[in-house]
Amino acid sequence: MNSIQSASEAMLHAKYVSVFTGAGISVESGIPPFRGEHGLWSTYNPEILDIQYFTGHPLESWKVIKEIFYDHFGKAVPNKAHLILADLEKKGIVKGIITQNIDNLHFDAGSRVVAEYHGNSRLLICTGCGKEYPADPELLADLPPRCSCGSVLKPDFVFFGEGIPEKALSLTAEIVEKTDLMLLIGTTGEIYPASLIPYEVKDRGAEIIEINPHESAYTRSITDIFIQEPAVKAMKGIFDYLPEDV
Repeated sequence: MNSIQSASEAMLHAKYVSVFTGAGISVESGIPPFRGEHGLWSTYNPEILDIQYFTGHPLESWKVIKEIFYDHFGKAVPNKAHLILADLEKKGIVKGIITQNIDNLHFDAGSRVVAEYHGNSRLLICTGCGKEYPADPELLADLPPRCSCGSVLKPDFVFFGEGIPEKALSLTAEIVEKTDLMLLIGTTGEIYPASLIPYEVKDRGAEIIEINPHESAYTRSITDIFIQEPAVKAMKGIFDYLPEDV
């Protein structure tokens, strides 16, 4: 039995399958990772996502934020891995997703039990009154975008220097508590504190299936089944092994 078939069998027998995703699942949608040789921070200064810099230089931050997250990332669509996870949620196999990504692609694919650990880019939040706005192109035509109260809007994702959103922490804790099998997809295990989540799940006795083209911090420490493939190929393989009537 190969690793993909073993993963499918394990998922069928688990009571609560959760998924933990990182940048690797979105690479095949055309979204580069932040770190590494071809990561965004090799081109852009990460200072633009520091909350103190943003507060003091909103226009300078917003020019780069708009270019990266709305002009470029905004064109990305869910790939087959995102779509399969959404389908598995509808079938009742996947119970919840915890994602480090802010690209909205799980949501766009149709997944609804998603703890967006680092927030998302589809909403803008007023830094003054807290009012929420959809990140519509009209609102981003004049930078920095402003609330009706006059305060600057910021994307609803976590900047350097900010804490994890309470809503995401609460849903993450609920998912972690119930999980008996976690699928890790495209994550290096290097981003703290999100990187601690799979270890907590493992400590609770859950089985860990990892999908990654390269070994991660998890591979030789907590991973039970390692599928050394890109996300789309691996998820297609897992899905093909599952019975049609599930």
